[in-house]
Amino acid sequence: MIVLTPSRQLPFPVMAECISPDVFQEKTLEEIGELAVWEGNKQKKLADLFKVEEQNREGENEATITICGDVAEVRRIGASMTIGEIMIEGNVGMHLGEEMKGGKITVHGNAESWAGSMMKGGTIEIYGSAGDYLGAPYRGCGEGMRGGQIVVHGDVGSEAGAYMKKGLLKIKGNAGQFAGLRMHGGTILVEGNCEARAGACMTEGKIVVIGFLESVLPTFTIEGVRNKVKIKETDSIEGPFYIFSGDLAERGNGKLYVSKRKNPHLSVFEKLL
Repeated sequence: MIVLTPSRQLPFPVMAECISPDVFQEKTLEEIGELAVWEGNKQKKLADLFKVEEQNREGENEATITICGDVAEVRRIGASMTIGEIMIEGNVGMHLGEEMKGGKITVHGNAESWAGSMMKGGTIEIYGSAGDYLGAPYRGCGEGMRGGQIVVHGDVGSEAGAYMKKGLLKIKGNAGQFAGLRMHGGTILVEGNCEARAGACMTEGKIVVIGFLESVLPTFTIEGVRNKVKIKETDSIEGPFYIFSGDLAERGNGKLYVSKRKNPHLSVFEKLL
């Protein structure tokens, strides 16, 4: 196991896509320390910013990286990783696990925006909160999350799961506006409350809100009430849930499941059944 500890405070953004099990494997500590990163507009070595150590513990995978300390200014950790595990004991910067294809990232802190952006596989678990655009692509790109799973134990910002095609987003806290924007597939589960415009312009996929939803877009139509909803093949949640279909403005057939108990203001839709 490789352990990275910031050797000083990092006041400027650091681009460090080299922090990945794929890159570290079969390299010596010296070679890892020589890897290039950018701090602001200056190129540095990884060892200029981090203390690089090796710890061997029984039963631990060699393809494991542990980061001890706050790295909220360090971006693109785990980008495109396919194997191994990254454990972060603190906050982490933007673009965590960008285009990730396999392996696991665990954060015992908060993550900035674009965590899991365009990921294709693997697992990200964040025990704090996450910023905007969870699993979403860059502006101008229509390819969102295409596989894998992201679990956030806290809250998330706006546009979680935007342009999502496959995979699972599980949000145990609250979600901001436009969850599932232009969603084409996959599942988003919000166990807390959700702000307005969930599922805007979605065509396929599933959004489940267990808490309070501010409002349902007028381009969604109610289909009925269901006692439970399936999240995964072996995982379902008891309701009852209102089922809305849309976004009809996009000729979509996405499904929005909203807790009936937590949303009495939506009872006005029952007269349409």
